[in-house]
Amino acid sequence: MKHDDSVVQARGHQGHQGNAKGHAALHHEAAACGNSHPHESARAQVQGLAPYLDDLPEPRGTLYAAPILSPIAHGTLRGIDASAALARPGVRAIVTAADIPGDPMLAAFGHDEPVFALDEVQHVGQVVGLVVAESVQAARYAARLVNLDIAPLPAILTIEQAMAAQSFVLPKVTVARGDAASRIQSAPHRLSGRFSVGGQEHFYLEGQIALAVPQEQGQWLVQSSTQHPGEVQHWVAHALGIASHAVRVECRRMGGGFGGKETQAGHVAVWAALAALKIRAPVKLRLDRDDDFLITGKRHPFAYEYEVGFDDAGRILGMKLDMMANCGFSADLSGPVADRAVFHADNAYFLSDVEINSYRCKTHLQSHTAFRGFGGPQGVIAIETVVGDIARYTGRDAQDVRMVNLYDARATEGAKASARDTTHYQMRVEDNILHELLPELERLSRYRQRQQEVAEWNARNRTIKRGLAITPVKFGISFTATLFNQAGALVHVYTDGSVQVNHGGTEMGQGLNTKVAQVVADELGVHLARVLVTSSDTSKVPNASATAASSGTDLNGKAAQAAARSVRDNLAAFVAGLDGCGAGAIDFAHGKIMSPTATRSFEEVVNQAYANRIQLWSDGFYRTPKIHYDKQTLTGRPFFYFAYGAACSEVAIDTRTGESRVLAVDILHDVGRSINPAIDIGQIEGGFIQGVGWLTTEELVWDERGALTTKAPSTYKIPTAADVPPHFAVHLWPEANAEDTVFRSKAVGEPPFMLGISVWEALRNAVAAARLDVSGDAREAVSMNAPATAERVLMAISARSS
Repeated sequence: MKHDDSVVQARGHQGHQGNAKGHAALHHEAAACGNSHPHESARAQVQGLAPYLDDLPEPRGTLYAAPILSPIAHGTLRGIDASAALARPGVRAIVTAADIPGDPMLAAFGHDEPVFALDEVQHVGQVVGLVVAESVQAARYAARLVNLDIAPLPAILTIEQAMAAQSFVLPKVTVARGDAASRIQSAPHRLSGRFSVGGQEHFYLEGQIALAVPQEQGQWLVQSSTQHPGEVQHWVAHALGIASHAVRVECRRMGGGFGGKETQAGHVAVWAALAALKIRAPVKLRLDRDDDFLITGKRHPFAYEYEVGFDDAGRILGMKLDMMANCGFSADLSGPVADRAVFHADNAYFLSDVEINSYRCKTHLQSHTAFRGFGGPQGVIAIETVVGDIARYTGRDAQDVRMVNLYDARATEGAKASARDTTHYQMRVEDNILHELLPELERLSRYRQRQQEVAEWNARNRTIKRGLAITPVKFGISFTATLFNQAGALVHVYTDGSVQVNHGGTEMGQGLNTKVAQVVADELGVHLARVLVTSSDTSKVPNASATAASSGTDLNGKAAQAAARSVRDNLAAFVAGLDGCGAGAIDFAHGKIMSPTATRSFEEVVNQAYANRIQLWSDGFYRTPKIHYDKQTLTGRPFFYFAYGAACSEVAIDTRTGESRVLAVDILHDVGRSINPAIDIGQIEGGFIQGVGWLTTEELVWDERGALTTKAPSTYKIPTAADVPPHFAVHLWPEANAEDTVFRSKAVGEPPFMLGISVWEALRNAVAAARLDVSGDAREAVSMNAPATAERVLMAISARSS
């Protein structure tokens, strides 16, 4: 299936014409959905007028907390001497585990992480207690004066040490189909290998912060920078030993989250609340950047061992994959993260005979947590690395090897499952568009011609080598924990015709509130400017799921649409009664409500309805259909649908220094029927660059004591504007979602992150070109760990262990 550039929507820095207007040809220009409206806070943000939590006015008497951190990775905590800290001017109190009235363990699923260290410390940076003072500076200075008496114990710091000691936070999980061992043994060709990928610091612009304010009669207000206000509510109530209804958690916006504020914002809120309880005054806790690095978990580092058997075409016949996740000292979200890595270890490829073993290793490091992609990137990079190795071994273009291994193309409706359209976890792939999308990206990017140009360049140049690669993504959309796939919302229409919306999601810059407002505006037929989405608030929508798993718009958009539709139905019935027609004949558009015999303004009808005691507000609820799976066997349908995409990336490496640069990127990505193309393109661009950072520059280094040494911008390098390639073109695939999502859109938060793997594969191709000059063997394996820093690129070229 081919598409003209006028059909495939695009916006690029150069190379392809831009069109951020989206599907305007399919939808009326006046409609909110389908058009590129600005982010609801954009103007305020660029003017510096959008308040984040630390900008909010503080209640009278607010005090400030700072954490007391363990300097030891593992040891017995024998005592805390806070006398020097308490003697400092302005210091009001020390808060430790002895001050917890509720459960001393956090209310996490694993119930294996203490609020404050109890008898043991289990990582450098573990919070042992707090200092509370009259200023931020006084609290932080005094916290460093607290003397901890810790008897050191042996520490497990690496995956290799954890595997040798059989140290795990959760049991091993195995998912298998067919007979992988025999298929590998009988295959015409076999390869094996091992490699690792590092973790990643979230590096949100706004650090972890909470303000806990005691209210009347034992009630609490907690302002939290969190992706999961409901969990913060639950955790605070659990630690204080009170009912959830006594705790209200509010979050207007976050300065970034990326998964780092899904569970771990709860720690900061609990600590602030415990300090506020002891002092009986409001307490704010804002971690400075160094402490944030030391305390909070990262993306899980993974190590891999694989064996694969394949035929002359590169078709995988059997594969065995061991994935070992460094989980840190407690489970946190490591179970579902590692599960999703298992679910995505196939990426876009059918694996007929496969065995995947997932090990969840316990180490004495920070407890690693959710990060954009939630284990998916760690699964996808494994199979993409294997496919790249197969391509080099067979001498075939990697794109051809990828195409021959794809799941079957989408079948006609009602067709029986084919032999190659069911995943290793028994979910049928019904909507696979990659057989059309990948060739279209080849055309858009001139992939075949550029491969020839790269080969000619490499033949002429020994110092600078280039690499080019296309990698796809097939990413499952839904929480893998089925119970979280639900959402609620409230829609209030006021007598002046303005509309207020509240839903359970949180805004972290991704444009969720903008999209929800667009959905509600179109449902009621009003102009977008008439709709306001308010702060996430546990007193309005209870038990809300985290804004995570790329499901924010899918869940909350549907819930808000349902609430708006209920109000609309009330107004339609009212107008139908006035004009003597059926409610189905009433239309809502352009700020007007139209019957066959009359046209009235939305405001006019709302006022008349109020005077006639018609309900002008409603709640809405949504739960994702079709999903189910067995958590013990990891089989079933954990995802509502898949989002697809592909990226073509070209890189250059300097064989003398190992430095690398991304030269050009073309992306073709599937967002379904886009609610807001400009926001979707921004998410694709940002996700891709963040994925590139994970695989190139963002290196986490712990020393032999278990101390994180890369804990500041000076030593931990996220991508900057200078790392954006000069050619960066993003195209949107122009098809609606086959499933009944809001506006037939698809999730866009996480899937583009994995498109950054195209840069990883391009780098490995460039390394292979450099090694060819030395060995003359084009089939030679490229052994390299991620991130592909300059040092690792050099070691890979020289074939030393990286």
